[in-house]
Amino acid sequence: MSANTADFMRKNQEAAALLKAREFEVQQIVNELVTRRKAELESENDSLRQQIEAAKKNLIALETLNGRKQVSIPVRNFSTDTTQAPQPVKEEPKESQPAAVSVATESKPQKEKKEKPKKEKAAAPPAAEEPPIDVGRLDMRVGKIVEVSRHPDADSLYLEKIDCGEPNPRTVISGLVKFVPIEQMQNRMVVVLCNLKPAKMRGILSEAMVMCASTPEKVEVLSPPAGAVPGDLVHCEGYERHPDAQLNPKKKIFETCAPDLKTNDSLIATYKGAVLNVPGKGNVVSQSLG
Repeated sequence: MSANTADFMRKNQEAAALLKAREFEVQQIVNELVTRRKAELESENDSLRQQIEAAKKNLIALETLNGRKQVSIPVRNFSTDTTQAPQPVKEEPKESQPAAVSVATESKPQKEKKEKPKKEKAAAPPAAEEPPIDVGRLDMRVGKIVEVSRHPDADSLYLEKIDCGEPNPRTVISGLVKFVPIEQMQNRMVVVLCNLKPAKMRGILSEAMVMCASTPEKVEVLSPPAGAVPGDLVHCEGYERHPDAQLNPKKKIFETCAPDLKTNDSLIATYKGAVLNVPGKGNVVSQSLG
């Protein structure tokens, strides 16, 4: 009897030890899977961060090349206070008071005030419907660079005077020094975006932007068709031209349109595949970027 008991206890201990070993092995496998998945996610996150940084750098490069000043934004710390505002205390409904007793407790009658007729407020005019954001809201025109020099305070910028068919030429600053020799800028016909909000660049107000085709390695100034003159309007097939007087920076109209402004295999400038042109004169083109 004692031998059977000892044998039973031994087998019970062996089973418990085996079960514990299996539990440890399972936990090791789970830990390994978690570690591996964590490493995969970290790798994916690193890859996504690199893609985001590359996209940011590409956007900054494009904006810089087109004369847009880059301003570093300080990091702001945001409060994570989750304290809930005190809930308003609900007032208990008051019991209706009994009517005043006649004579002794009767209040003095108040003089009736004559109500003045209220003046009706004029109905506010309905808000104008916001037009769709597309290339039709960009005021692109043909211009001619009549003067060009280096920016006095920035070696990478040109300071230009561009005739856009207006009484006075516009002052325009472009980040093209590294890509286009100054001799090729003088008296050049260009396409100019005229309804950006004027902005100071190194102390000088820039009133427009020269349109270019670009890759990360190369930038080319877009050319209007032969025969175009300063002030000619640039249209896009299939889109009504209805430019804003001045683009509102908060609405990011140009920034929304910019990714769809491209040159095609025929070197023609397009918006979502639709050709940019000067009616009756021809298309807007690049020299070699398509």
